[in-house]
Amino acid sequence: MAGATADAALITAARGRPTTEVPVWFMRQAGRSLPEYRALRAGGAMLDACFDTDLVTEITLQPVRRHGVDAAILFSDIVVPLRAAGVAVTIEAGVGPVMADPVRDAAAVARIGELGDTGSIEAAVTALTRQLGSTPLIGFCGAPFTLASYLVEGGPSREHPTTKALMWGQPAVWQELLERVADLCGEFLRRQVLAGASAVQIFDSWAGTLNRADYERFVRPYTERVLAHIADLPVPRIHFGVGTGELLSAMALPQVDVVGVDFRVSLADGIARIGAGHSVQGNLAPAALLAPPAVIRERTAAIIRQGATARGHIMNLGHGVLPHTDAEVITDLVAWIHEEGPAIRAGALSNPAAGDGKVGA
Repeated sequence: MAGATADAALITAARGRPTTEVPVWFMRQAGRSLPEYRALRAGGAMLDACFDTDLVTEITLQPVRRHGVDAAILFSDIVVPLRAAGVAVTIEAGVGPVMADPVRDAAAVARIGELGDTGSIEAAVTALTRQLGSTPLIGFCGAPFTLASYLVEGGPSREHPTTKALMWGQPAVWQELLERVADLCGEFLRRQVLAGASAVQIFDSWAGTLNRADYERFVRPYTERVLAHIADLPVPRIHFGVGTGELLSAMALPQVDVVGVDFRVSLADGIARIGAGHSVQGNLAPAALLAPPAVIRERTAAIIRQGATARGHIMNLGHGVLPHTDAEVITDLVAWIHEEGPAIRAGALSNPAAGDGKVGA
């Protein structure tokens, strides 16, 4: 978490320090679209892979080798802390995380244990830090609301009705549940940073289903609780949520350095909502990578110009890489951003009006 990556472009942008570069990485870059990932993972269970030191190390490195991105993201899953706490969770192909015993009352909350052995993951982080050298490794965890939703619903849900009913109808149970989950996530992040991660990202898949008042009352305090676990550790913190355009200002916590903007909001609007005190990350639509190269570059350039007006900007998607994305398209885009991004950014800074266009991401 120190030394070799201190002057990396991503760390510089996250901290809001001046930079000519446009650092770039992609959410879900460690897998999904890579043929070498699919070959390595064939026939194995996802959660087993997340606890295998050699697999975590190799899968995390694959996109750095292939694409030349400016950061690695730890290969993991948001439910890993739950598995490490003894929760009976599996990841079913085509479905997602499934809980054997959904949490619906105080007794079920009390059965959630503390974070157990994650030594194999920490060993992977340490190995990765050594092999990556000056390339930052981003540690990772899910956000408390998203994990609580899986626990309560028993699996994926579009509307999260049972979760919201518990949140509104049994606030004391909700508080106990979110405190336990936040502590699991916070401790998991802390272990990653102490093992060598240079930055962290908290990923909230489902917070966008809430209005601002409910988010501020029932969710934000527990994200702050996660961050309190690493308050003494000098690493940038990225906060990203899906469908959270209306929540961006509430997600721009003082403890956060970077706020991720999903693809449903123009980066210019996102920057205005977040404010001047934070760097931003995003926000090319994942589906854009399926378009012709000229279209991809046009839309990427628009985002770089908009990002130039922020305190700092990390180029990324506005969600994760789609599984059927051509890996060569990603490689080519990274090279183009590295080559052309600085001039695009400089042009936007010399002509601020050029960065006002709100081209869809």
